Amino acid sequence: MDVRDVARILDEIAGLLELKGENPFKVRAYENAARALDSLTSDLGEIIEAGTLTEVRGIGDSIALRITELWTTGRMEFHQTLVASTPAGWLEMIRVPGLGAKRVRLLGETLQITTLEGLKAAAEGGKIRALKGFGEQSERKILEGIALLEKGSGRFLSHETRALAEGLLLALKQEAPVEAAEVGGSLRRWLETVKDVDLLVATKKPEKVTKVFLSLIPGAGLTGSGDTKTSIRLPNGLAVDLRLVTPAQFPFALHYFTGSVAHNVRVRQRALDRGMSLNEYELSGKKHAEIENEADLFKVLGLSYIEPELRENRGEIEAAEAGTLPKLVTMKDMLGILHCHTTYSDGRSSLAQMAEAAIAWGAKYLGISDHSASARYARGLSEEDLRRQWKEIDAWNEKSKKLRILKGSEVDILPDGSLDYPDRVLEKLDFVIVSVHTNFTMGEKEMTKRMTTALENRHVSILAHPTGRMLLEREGYKVALEEVFHVAAEEGVVVEINSNPHRLDLDWREVIQAKARGIRFAVNPDAHQDTGYADLRYGLGMARKAWLTKEDVVNTLPVDQALALFRRRRK
Repeated sequence: MDVRDVARILDEIAGLLELKGENPFKVRAYENAARALDSLTSDLGEIIEAGTLTEVRGIGDSIALRITELWTTGRMEFHQTLVASTPAGWLEMIRVPGLGAKRVRLLGETLQITTLEGLKAAAEGGKIRALKGFGEQSERKILEGIALLEKGSGRFLSHETRALAEGLLLALKQEAPVEAAEVGGSLRRWLETVKDVDLLVATKKPEKVTKVFLSLIPGAGLTGSGDTKTSIRLPNGLAVDLRLVTPAQFPFALHYFTGSVAHNVRVRQRALDRGMSLNEYELSGKKHAEIENEADLFKVLGLSYIEPELRENRGEIEAAEAGTLPKLVTMKDMLGILHCHTTYSDGRSSLAQMAEAAIAWGAKYLGISDHSASARYARGLSEEDLRRQWKEIDAWNEKSKKLRILKGSEVDILPDGSLDYPDRVLEKLDFVIVSVHTNFTMGEKEMTKRMTTALENRHVSILAHPTGRMLLEREGYKVALEEVFHVAAEEGVVVEINSNPHRLDLDWREVIQAKARGIRFAVNPDAHQDTGYADLRYGLGMARKAWLTKEDVVNTLPVDQALALFRRRRK
């Protein structure tokens, strides 16, 4: 369990309390505690051990006791009692986009709906539209939300499963006789959502490794156990498989259990074509050089090493044979961080805190881009606020030799395609990010016109989270991306790969299409606090899956070259 798990349970408690019609102040107390943990920069375990949890703003005495109970025992009696006393289907229903706890309780009590299936049947039967506060549009949105949940059923956000997987591997390496260990499957290929977790371990003592593994998550259910594989299922439904091999088998197993299936089929056929047979444990047949790692395996098969992100059978084998695989962009290539928010708008860290964290991260420049004026949902900056921020940035840049802060803004694209600040303000910024935050239900033609009109403004530098999707929560708005890409390429607008693991927008498959038009990209964290730069690894995963190199990503440029790129657009 880590701090995010605790915050998630506090959020769930808030939802459960609201479902039961509890006092709004009590609901808000748990929401505030969850937010406090989300923005925590210190180690939660150390805070609990020191007995200073109540000193964290937003956490009172009773909630602190329950957090401590959860952290130390892995369970919270209060949470389990709430879950047991709430219809299980209501917990599913509250996940339907746009259907909050109050409406779920109303539907449940009025129409006696206790399951997601019952909600779907009521909506399809036209029973919901007759209720006060609902209507045909509400009914349609409920059905769309259920369809989205069904589409993502059984899938989990990769950043949540990755944290679990990496934590388990670290513990195994520390506590068990492990000689090599790696995450496999979709996680190793950096897909944005996954169905399960594969952990691969090389060991000479599999029984001891299995024993340690089963002790690491006491709340999980054992679903299978054998000499080479142990499977558990977590309370949230996530399956975790531990696969045990010998050190000699590890390179073959790592390749096999990384996948994808289509990639593996091609590689196995390649082995057969060369008089050999490849499976998850060995490469047999014709005599070959000793294989100690995956690179050796690819070499024996006449291929250069294929990075895990590329193993999707999208031309990587042909490129590896021809020696034309790209040198993928890495974290070491990243010199600048763009698209960041501070307490001037909806961020949780001050400008100075964001800057200090950027220095610690290794950045040479930091682009601050708080929200524009009409973004009242995010405390958008008036022109006066913006000028006040500029003065603070100027003061920082005058004294700092380690980091240059760039003046930017995330400017809302208004429904007619105009921008939220006039040109006289935009021209004073070092860079301008534009994005859609409202009116998501516009038709495709109208949304496309809205976005392309905005991109034609010569002050625009970067188009942020281009589709507006939220993984497993919300489909993107309807937009003709081909037209948007065409205009972005013509105008020289950079397109963002938003690294927030709930977004990962632009999708890596669409990044490939945009790159084919000559578009360049900014891998941005969309950081709202000084710990947010860690999300860049997820955006880079998308960039690497799309075959992007250092030359494709603008924040690998030195600051003067990045600024020159943005200024050229204005001319």
